[in-house]
Amino acid sequence: MIDKEKMREKIIESLKGVYDPEIGLDIVNLGLIYDIDISEDGKVDIKMTLTTPGCPLAGSVEEAVKAVVSAIDEVKDVNVELVWDPPWNPSMMSEEAKQILGIE
Repeated sequence: MIDKEKMREKIIESLKGVYDPEIGLDIVNLGLIYDIDISEDGKVDIKMTLTTPGCPLAGSVEEAVKAVVSAIDEVKDVNVELVWDPPWNPSMMSEEAKQILGIE
């Protein structure tokens, strides 16, 4: 039996190691992770966005997400879906990220 809450915490901690290459902050604090779904058999589905649909490094960010989540022992498979609705905006950032970037 998978402890989904513990696994979610591990996934989020791992995702904090993936940085938006243009802004230089991690994708969790930027608010780019919209949903994490964990099945009983260890399959993880992640819905995320990017700061802009035209991001030239979208593929590398997506591959980094898959790599760090796949490295967690309990994870058997990872699917990353890039979504654009709702569109990302700075209000989705954590307070910490807003302070770092000087956004009120």
